[in-house]
Amino acid sequence: MSDVKASQSLKSIVIDEDSLAAASRDQEQERQVAIFDLLDGNYFEPAEAAGGPYDLRLSLIENRLAFDIAGPAYERRHLLSLSPFRGVIKDYFMICDSYYSAIRNSSPQQIEALDMGRRGLHNEGSSLLRERLEGKVKTDLDTARRLFTLICALHWRG
Repeated sequence: MSDVKASQSLKSIVIDEDSLAAASRDQEQERQVAIFDLLDGNYFEPAEAAGGPYDLRLSLIENRLAFDIAGPAYERRHLLSLSPFRGVIKDYFMICDSYYSAIRNSSPQQIEALDMGRRGLHNEGSSLLRERLEGKVKTDLDTARRLFTLICALHWRG
């Protein structure tokens, strides 16, 4: 990673254990892959920051999503209302449940159709996250997708 790119990136991600919902094996795997992929490559540029890399802690505080960001000479907490995310997260959970069930019992065509729907909802949630972070943190689509996966981890019910 170049120095410029490294300065606008996350170097660590922690999800508050008290905020995490119980997760199935599939959901835990997805969470771990999202963290690994995020740390492997991401674009994360907090507004008014001189440069990173940054540490990120995700948690739920009074029904709000908290982004605690720390970097060189930078420390901020951004709270986002969860209300705008509720519909897409609910739909995403429903299709994920169907998808995980289909993997074990359905035809490749059914699995592919569910996966396409799942990816579409994931993209919708990622775009919403980027909108909600506007003026606070800039990310690219891949980073927002992986962060959306982690936000969902705060809501999953096993």
